[in-house]
Amino acid sequence: MDGAFRRYRLMSFVTGTTLLILCVTLVLHSVDLALWKDMKWFVQIVGIGHGVVLYPLYMIMCFQMVLKFRLNVGYLAIMFLAGFVPGLAFYLEHRMRLKLYPTGFATR
Repeated sequence: MDGAFRRYRLMSFVTGTTLLILCVTLVLHSVDLALWKDMKWFVQIVGIGHGVVLYPLYMIMCFQMVLKFRLNVGYLAIMFLAGFVPGLAFYLEHRMRLKLYPTGFATR
């Protein structure tokens, strides 16, 4: 497996997971406001981590992979959108793996 795809895959999982965490806490916020007061610091840390650190790194990895594999710019736009739509990063990573490595890949 290529290093660019490995880095993209890692950042896709990490960014997608933090986005799902933020969405779950948003649902919990609308259900129980008392719980929100206890979780506010956690949401702020995860939100800042996602928006300031992880998403920009994810964008860099997406751009690097699009250049390395000479993909269409449309893929880059969808990859950038995956940092905003919960669950899309996991689906897109799966589709990119099938597109770039149709016969499978070795883990080493």
